[in-house]
This record gives sequence, C-alpha cells and structure tokens, in this order.
Amino acid sequence: MTPPTDAKAAPAPAQRSLRLTARDIVNVAIFAVIYFVVVFAMAMLGVISPVVMITTLPLTPIVAGIPYMLFLTRVRHAGVVTLMGVALAALDLVIGHPWQSALVIVVVSLVGEFIMAAGNYRSTWAAIWTYTVFSAWFIGPWVPFLIDPAGYLANYGLEAYGEDYARVFRELVTVPTILLMFLATVVCGFLGGLLGTRLLAKHFRKAGLA
Repeated sequence: MTPPTDAKAAPAPAQRSLRLTARDIVNVAIFAVIYFVVVFAMAMLGVISPVVMITTLPLTPIVAGIPYMLFLTRVRHAGVVTLMGVALAALDLVIGHPWQSALVIVVVSLVGEFIMAAGNYRSTWAAIWTYTVFSAWFIGPWVPFLIDPAGYLANYGLEAYGEDYARVFRELVTVPTILLMFLATVVCGFLGGLLGTRLLAKHFRKAGLA
C-alpha cells in the first residue's frame, strides 16, 4: 500500500522554530482529547473479559491512527509532536495509569519528533513512522507488571470484576503474552498510519506532505 502523493504540491520549507502559536495549542488540545477518547473507548471493551482485552488492545492503534494522523497534518514546525505527547501523558496520569506509562508516552513522542524533523515535517512516510513509534506507548501501563508480575496481580483489584474474570486474567496475562501483545500493537500502529494516510489523503495533500 503506497501513501497518496501529489506531484503538484511542493513541500513548504520546514520551520524549526520552537515558538508555539495559539493555533498549535488549540490543535494539541483538540486532538489529544479525541485520541484519548478513542483509546479509552477501546480499552473499556476489556471489562467484558481478559480475552477481549488482549485481542482489542493491539487493534486500538488502527482506529486511533485516524485522529493522530490528522493531527500530524497540522504540524508545521518543531515542538508540537512533543507537546502532544506531554498532553497525552498528563491525561494518562489522570485516569490512574502508572508514572512509567506517562514517561513512555513522552519518550516515544520525542522520538517521533526527531522522525518528523528528519522528514522536514513534510514527509508522509515520516508521519507514518512517527505514529508507528508513538504506538509503542501501549506497553507503558504494563511496565509494572513486567517488573513484578506477582506484585502487580496482587494489587490490581481483579476481584472487583468477578471471580471468573480474575481467574482468566491470571491464567492469560503473562509476560510472554504482554510482549506478544506489544509487538502486535506496534504492527497495528504501522497499519493505522497507512490507513490514516489513505482516509485523509486530501488533508495530507493540502498540508503539503509528500
């Protein structure tokens, strides 16, 4: 699948200034909330059963890729991708995820910033790889589990979901399972980036991304 291109659209010169405008802040606020709502809605499916949680979480980047890729068409200069990561990290902490999760979001956003900069903030493929790397943040909430599985399960409060849910969760959720889920999530992040560019081809051409 090849991202849409427009031979007539000449890429505008990149602006590397870190000066944020009111428009930047508004875009970050709007798209952070939209992305957050999409991810949260998908995550809520996990209350049905641990099996649903494990299978739907990796698919989330495909759906969430649409608003995030649309956000990237609004990025005109350095700093905005990182600011988006900081905003999402703050929202992540608000819903009770561990601090490691927020840290991962900021780190992958910084990496994404460098990728966008390498493409002069005008490359469709840079945008796709930025979103792919950003999707790696889904491992963040599971960092405490990877460090101490027994301690994590003891403090997770699984019993609140019922005995059957708790039993299946303990049987299904293992370190290999989480690592496999993480790999699938990154792959789906790449697919979400491709899907986003397809669905938002007109926006990408208008933004001068090629």
